[in-house]
Amino acid sequence: MNILNRQQSAAERRRKIAARIGVGTILIIVLSIMALFPPYQPITPSGSYKVITVRHTYIDPNRIEEFNESGENRKVNVVFWFPENAQDGETFPLIVFSHGGLGTENSNESLYLELASHGYVVASIGHPYHTLWTKDEAGHITLINGEYFKDIQRENAKKDKEQSYRLYGEWMKTRTDDINFVIDTITANAANKNTGVYALVDTATIGAIGHSLGGSAMLAIPRQRDDVDAVIALESPFLYDVVGVENDEFVWTDQPYLVPTLNIYSDSSWDHLSEWSQYARNHEFLINAPEDVFSLYLPGRGHFSMTDLSLASPLLTRLFEGGQTNHDREGYLRNVNLACLEFFDRYLKNIDQAQEMKR
Repeated sequence: MNILNRQQSAAERRRKIAARIGVGTILIIVLSIMALFPPYQPITPSGSYKVITVRHTYIDPNRIEEFNESGENRKVNVVFWFPENAQDGETFPLIVFSHGGLGTENSNESLYLELASHGYVVASIGHPYHTLWTKDEAGHITLINGEYFKDIQRENAKKDKEQSYRLYGEWMKTRTDDINFVIDTITANAANKNTGVYALVDTATIGAIGHSLGGSAMLAIPRQRDDVDAVIALESPFLYDVVGVENDEFVWTDQPYLVPTLNIYSDSSWDHLSEWSQYARNHEFLINAPEDVFSLYLPGRGHFSMTDLSLASPLLTRLFEGGQTNHDREGYLRNVNLACLEFFDRYLKNIDQAQEMKR
């Protein structure tokens, strides 16, 4: 073996060792975080429908998985929450959820239960390799991708907008491809009169919601399809609307935003909307909002309190949020969930707040 071959072999061995160390480190981090999630009870839903859940895994025939070298088609996991005691022939609006950058498909279970108990079919997507962990219908668990995990940690729009713009494009592509595939699969099954949860879906009424990076992806969906009727973003920038970088500033699309949208903010971002460059469109819509685009500030807690993490691991939530003083975790989450329910009732069921309060 010549010197060049020996050098290449040594480099390859180092690369494989580094890859194994990286995977091992991520596995330790994920298992440690999982250990910090003691058993907890989601908030009891307030609606009249009993709620059941089912898990499905969809295989996309048009995409090869880019996060591994298996050559297999991409698999996307979807968990449904839906009314159990529906009447024969009764259908409900579909709401699709996308979790945060380091979230899971169960991240907002209290919200899913609340919406489903009021007559919605909720489909929460587990984006493989974009989630701490996700489980398919056979029970196989897929952990977060190492490079994606590193990118999430090092992305900094203040220091390197070109890098951020590149990463936003990659993340939005993965997420929106998953979301569009899931919506198309669900509506196709519903249109074909398939049984189970699909028989309950009203394909003419679709809502989209997400937290953090998932909310950014959902804000992109009305740019790509015309069958989504309303969007909620839980503290999410309009990343898909960034179309370039010039003179170290983000360039934004000039296309109007026409779908009813609710942006909900916590203490984590509210005072920074005018400062953080990736939130420039959010700040623009706060000052000069298009019709039916709303901003809601819920004070007292931070970014992760918008999810069930605040119930599952109060310690981890306080750590991430810098020690919030308001300890009414359940009350805060109820307010988030109520705001989402009232918005979807208004735009997916034509029920305004006054009518809902009388029910």
